[in-house]
Amino acid sequence: MKQKILLSTLLGATTSLMALGAEQAFLYKDPRIMGMGGANVAVGSYSTSVFSNPAGLATLKKDDGFVVDLLGLSVSATGDIADFADDIGNADTDDEMTAVLEKYAGQHFHIGVDNYSAISKNSDAFAWSVGLLAASDVNLQAHPNSGPDGVLASSSRGYAGLVVGAAKPFTTKYGRVDVGVSVKYITQQSYEGSLLVSDLTDDDNDIGETLQDKYEKTSSGIGVDLGVTYHPFENNYWHPAIGMSILNIGSMDMDDNYGGQPMTLNFGASITPEVPYLDKLVVAVDYVDALNSNVIRDYTYSDSGDVTYEDFDDTDVMKRLRLGVGLGLIDNSYFGTTVNVGMYQGAYTAGLDMRLTLIKLNIATYEEEVGTGSVEIPDRRYMVQLGMGW
Repeated sequence: MKQKILLSTLLGATTSLMALGAEQAFLYKDPRIMGMGGANVAVGSYSTSVFSNPAGLATLKKDDGFVVDLLGLSVSATGDIADFADDIGNADTDDEMTAVLEKYAGQHFHIGVDNYSAISKNSDAFAWSVGLLAASDVNLQAHPNSGPDGVLASSSRGYAGLVVGAAKPFTTKYGRVDVGVSVKYITQQSYEGSLLVSDLTDDDNDIGETLQDKYEKTSSGIGVDLGVTYHPFENNYWHPAIGMSILNIGSMDMDDNYGGQPMTLNFGASITPEVPYLDKLVVAVDYVDALNSNVIRDYTYSDSGDVTYEDFDDTDVMKRLRLGVGLGLIDNSYFGTTVNVGMYQGAYTAGLDMRLTLIKLNIATYEEEVGTGSVEIPDRRYMVQLGMGW
């Protein structure tokens, strides 16, 4: 039984979110950025800045030459998902499985695996980056009162794509303006459905094949991202910056399946004061999806396991606010470390980035709010990324 659940998870083939349960659309979450509250619109400095503001490529360090992020395998999961999986795996009868669903009723569980490998360079003329993304994520919720015995519901997907970005700085008498553009092609298989108690306890039932046959939807899309970052006082002690980006211009809605990417308007501001004895200090604030393009998906489950849904507007301000502080302690040819803290959707974040020659280790924790308004469904997650880079 446990093996079947794990197999389905790895395939990205499971089921759907409960009513008023949804997180904001995303394609990639960098633990270096998530530890800092997810705030990066006006900061940049990473190849993964193309997922928040492509103009951020212009702040890659020129002295680093070619920046290579290779095999950055990242795993993210809800803190107590192991206990949930063990209880599911040890339930052999319908009554035992129903008791497990009752125990975890309303809780949200997430597990994700991804890799973003990229090569980037900030030259005198312009900065550029080319990256390959491969990822999957599974979101689960237990519903003991949906249908006669309850269901295990989830939204899942497996997706991959190519991301190409470029940015160029322009010096004016009013300050420096960085302008960026990126293009991404994404293809995905998504799964929205539900598993009945009988499906979970039937050892002869291939859960992965059942879900693929009933729920698999394949879609793809091309999106264009535009961004700008304004540095009004480039030589000032505080080094302030203001950023704006428009992400997913084009056909990135992925046919309205789970994993769809609405066009979003995002704003950010940051300061990078020169502090003695620190390699770098960054303080940033973002407000993302200013036009409220993300929606809440309300699911309805039938006794047979069929699923229907309706989308509603989501205007939750706190879900869109991000604050972060990054303290770069050391950064030389052999070793580097940065401590990050912040606030994401009203809850704390923390992270530690370490580099030892070619090996990189990044860890972070943040809390995703999948509820809205008076219905709060917090999901505390932990991320670990191990990779190579230089």
